Amino acid sequence: MPDEPVPPGAGWAFRERIKVRYQEVDLQNVVFNAHYLGFCDVASAAWFQHTVGWTGVDDDIDWMLVKATLEWQGSATYGDTLDVDCGIARWGTSSFDIAYRGTVGDRPVFTALITYVCVVPGTKESTPVASRMRDALGSAPTTA
Repeated sequence: MPDEPVPPGAGWAFRERIKVRYQEVDLQNVVFNAHYLGFCDVASAAWFQHTVGWTGVDDDIDWMLVKATLEWQGSATYGDTLDVDCGIARWGTSSFDIAYRGTVGDRPVFTALITYVCVVPGTKESTPVASRMRDALGSAPTTA
């Protein structure tokens, strides 16, 4: 059973708390930029596990990233606790957008918007978003 989630920031559906590890920082002691997409992946996977029951193994739903936009407002460093909030920003027929916000305490670190397309598990064939995903993840607008 997964850990109980940390309450999300106001206007957000879910929050994942991530401790920045030594191997994630560069020589400037800031998180290397590529890791932020990984942090978004960790947050959305935890959210989907908690709300949809998704496990990542032999599930009846699957999706693929098709577009990612990240903007930095600051940086996280070794030992920081990064709170990654996420929520649905848009539903399409076979795609959806998740908005992300990363903070260390009250300090903004990054925002991201990632577009995913649902696929038939084990393939790259597009399929409509499962109604149980829509129902579980909600449609309330997310604060960006």
